Formats: sequence, structure tokens, C-alpha cells
Amino acid sequence: MLLTTLVLVVLDGAIANVALPSIAASLGADASDTVWVVSSYQLAVLVALLPCGALGEIHGPRRVFLIGVALFTVASAACALAGNLPVLVASRFAQGLGAGAIMALGMMNLRFAVPHRLFGTIIGLNAMIIAISSAAGPGVAGAILSVADWPWLFAVNVPLGLIVLLCGGFLGHLPGVKRHLNAAVLVANTLMFILFFSGADRIASEPISGSILIVGSILCLRVLLRLERKNETPIVPTDLLARPAFRLAIIASVSCFTGQMLSYVALPFYLQHTLHMSPVLAGLYMVPWPAATIVAAPISGWLANRVKTAWLCASGGGLLAAGLLVAGLSPSDPRGIAFLAGTVLAGIGFGLFQTPNNRTLLLSAPKARSGAAGAMQGTARLLGQTFGGISMSIIFQTMPLSSAPNIALVLAGICAIVSGLVSLSRVRFEVVE
Repeated sequence: MLLTTLVLVVLDGAIANVALPSIAASLGADASDTVWVVSSYQLAVLVALLPCGALGEIHGPRRVFLIGVALFTVASAACALAGNLPVLVASRFAQGLGAGAIMALGMMNLRFAVPHRLFGTIIGLNAMIIAISSAAGPGVAGAILSVADWPWLFAVNVPLGLIVLLCGGFLGHLPGVKRHLNAAVLVANTLMFILFFSGADRIASEPISGSILIVGSILCLRVLLRLERKNETPIVPTDLLARPAFRLAIIASVSCFTGQMLSYVALPFYLQHTLHMSPVLAGLYMVPWPAATIVAAPISGWLANRVKTAWLCASGGGLLAAGLLVAGLSPSDPRGIAFLAGTVLAGIGFGLFQTPNNRTLLLSAPKARSGAAGAMQGTARLLGQTFGGISMSIIFQTMPLSSAPNIALVLAGICAIVSGLVSLSRVRFEVVE
């Protein structure tokens, strides 16, 4: 049930991109405005993650998780019924708030639901399902749009959400920990991510205003930390970040997802503009990465119970870097043999890295702080992807299209190397359990 909700959240983030042209035509909206159908969802997830992690610890993860599922389900119905773009964007924002609760507390519920000895395997299964959902997203969207209109992309969430809600009683009812959640803290958290997201969105086209917004975001973070300096369980989990293993896992995750986003944006351009492939063939050539991740993720979950995760993550980061550098630096080959080899290697490395890194991140936090740990896991992923998107925008604006994808792939490889080295530096903090 918990993994089903992850499928809902990941699929919903992946399918909307494909539907934007159909949405623009159906609602009579400008194509550039429909981007907010995607952006509003991502922004809401960022805003919701840390507060939902805290609320789960206060009121119990089951209650807040199921509220998130209910909000996600109702908002999905609202998206399907939306008659204009503003209503659709608002519904997507509400959907993202529900998704934030699901992402923040899904792993906390799992941690209390499965034995400790199986947790590494469960995280591997979780990584595999996310990889499958991400890879299947565009195909699922295309299949639905081939037989139905775009509202059905959101309507299919409703019965699945209702099933999860009906099964919610099987989740353990865990008591919360009484503590105060300051309204000013929630406002500062919301402003921080809105300013950061808005600044990142325009940093390439309007660098001055984008930079000002990002500076404003940093100031909000300082205010947030100051407001919670005496709080033993702050919404930004400085108590967990003080733990070397947790802090290094977060840094490695941000770096890895920065490289992933850089490469995911660069690869289609490399295939279509450098190797001159058709969009259909380019799509097929994109499949080996997630396919390799699907194979590697559960294996790394099994290994994580037997080998120091620092070594696994360092090996995964190295393989990811090697694959990206092979894809980015190899001479152009119309058949794309080197490209395929590189992306398979990258996919294996990505799967090998993610599972043990997430395991370290979640297990290095006390059970009572699992909500904050899960929220930081999601925040690290989204921040890394945002940094990757910013970097890609700057590369496209400053480099010719003929060389931009290769430069991005090399930069992605460097990010992967950083994630591997950061992981290696925590080897002295870990023991095989």
C-alpha cells in the first residue's frame, strides 16, 4: 500500500509534461503558461516536505500520511474536472501538498512496519519502484492520451487513492510527540522555497532578479534557523545534520541528483542533435538507464545489509561518473554504441548509489525523527534536480547547441564523482549491520 502511493506521486510528476500541449489546446491557454501545471506541483512538494515531516512526528505518521493521500486524491479529481488553467494550476498545487506528505512520511511508516534487518531490502524495492514509475511515466501518459483526453491522466489517481485510504487501517497507529510548531516557522519555510524556486526559474533569463530572489531565500533560511535555534527538534533538522553520516548522505544525494537532472535534460538533445536520431528512436535509447537502475536497485539493497554502504555508494558514484563521461566524451557514432554502454553503466551506478545512500540517511536518524529524515531525503532530491535544471539552463544560454549536451554530461559526471567521494569520506562512521 505504501509503495502504491509512491507510484502515484512519481507517476503524477512524470506524466504531466507529456500532456502540456493537449492541455494548452483544450483550455485555450498559452503554451508557456501551461508550464505552471508542472511547476506548481514541484513547488508545492518542496514547500510541504519539511512541515509534513514535523507534523508526522507530532501527530503520528499514519494520520498525516493518510491526510496527504486524501488531499492528493481530492486534488486529482479537481484536476480532472478543471475547466480553465488557473483552476488546474491551483489543483496541481494542492496535489503537490498531498504528495509532500506522502513522500515525507512514507518511509517513516515503512520503518515502523518492517523489521530492521529487512529495511535495506525494502529501500531497494522502493528505489526500484520509483525507477519503474519514472521510466513508465511518459509511456503511461502516451497510452492514456491515445484513448482518452488529458483529464483522465489525473482521474486514474482517484480509485487508487481511495483504495489506499480504505487500507489505511493496516498501518500502525504510532503516537506523536507533543511539541510546538511555530506559525512564523511555517511562513519562513514557505517563503524560502517560493523565493528559491522562483529565482531558479529565472536565473538564466534574468540573472539579476533571479539572484536577488535566491539571496532572499537564503535570508529566509537564516531567519528560520534563528527562530528554531532553541528547538531540540527543528523543522530544518539541524540536529540530524550535525550527525556526520546523515549530513554526508544529504550532500551526496544533492550532488547525485544534480548530475541526474543535468544528464536527463542533456541526453535527448545529444541523441537528436548530435547523433541525429528521430524522437522515437531517441526515446528508445533513453530506456537502458532506468532499466539498468531497476536491475541494480534491489541488488544494492541486498548488498547494503552485508557491505559498508560508504563503499557501495562510492562504487555507484564512480560507475555513474564513468558512464556519463563515456557518453559525453566518446566520438559521435550514429549507432550510439558508446552512448548505450555509457547509459547502462550510469544506470547501474545510479541504482547502486541510491539504495545504500537512502538507507544510511534514514537509519542514521532516530526512529522518532524518521519524519524529518524522510522529508530531508525528498528535499535533497528536489534541490539537486533544481540545481541541475539551473545549470542546464545556463549551459544552453552560454554554449552552442552542438556542444551543450556534451558539456552537460561531463559536468554531470563531475557531480557523480563528487557524490562518490563524499560517500567515501563517511566510511569511518559506518559499521556493517
